[in-house]
Amino acid sequence: FLPKYFPNYEKYLWIDCDAWVNDWQSVEFYFKACENGKLGITQTIGPGYRITSKVNWLFGKLAIIKSQNFKHAVKSKIGYSKARKLAFAPHINIGVFSMEANSPGWNLWQKNLLQTLKAGNIFGSEGLAINMSVYIDELETEFLPLNCNWITSNLLPKFDENQNTFVEPFLPNYKIGIMHLAAGIWSNGQDMRTNKDVKIQIENLEGKFLEKSLRFNN
Repeated sequence: FLPKYFPNYEKYLWIDCDAWVNDWQSVEFYFKACENGKLGITQTIGPGYRITSKVNWLFGKLAIIKSQNFKHAVKSKIGYSKARKLAFAPHINIGVFSMEANSPGWNLWQKNLLQTLKAGNIFGSEGLAINMSVYIDELETEFLPLNCNWITSNLLPKFDENQNTFVEPFLPNYKIGIMHLAAGIWSNGQDMRTNKDVKIQIENLEGKFLEKSLRFNN
């Protein structure tokens, strides 16, 4: 509903409050991605992701799917036919996205949100609704690379000491564009998002480990 709350703008870029911009090029990518009514967004899948869906195996061959999309879809009671379409689709994180004011994506998202909220499950309802818009309603989408919405709880970055910046952990070690601390980075029961003193071991490009915070540091 952003165009309703903030009218008279051509393009909208949302960045969650637990994310920060490390490379302005990502912002430019998002504004470019949403041209012609498209949704600009990032899937939470990329090199180094070892698990994309959880499965409980029964008798060694029957599987109970527990992917993020499927889990939220079943809880929201949108119907198993739709839930199955989402089951193994790469999850789309709405923590960073862009759309033009006149994009059909807003109406699709609102329509699906009405459906996902009917079961009373607030948590995850907006994310599930945008995944439905893309994978079921086929909203035209420009998928941006993972470094445009780097979710640290899924995969830690590395640190390039020569460039003094966070980078992807695998070659060619692209610079992290937007660092997103979704779900938090926890140490001794403390969340880095709320405790500025929390630091963790981050590997540099030479294989050594540094005590670093993943928060914005000017």
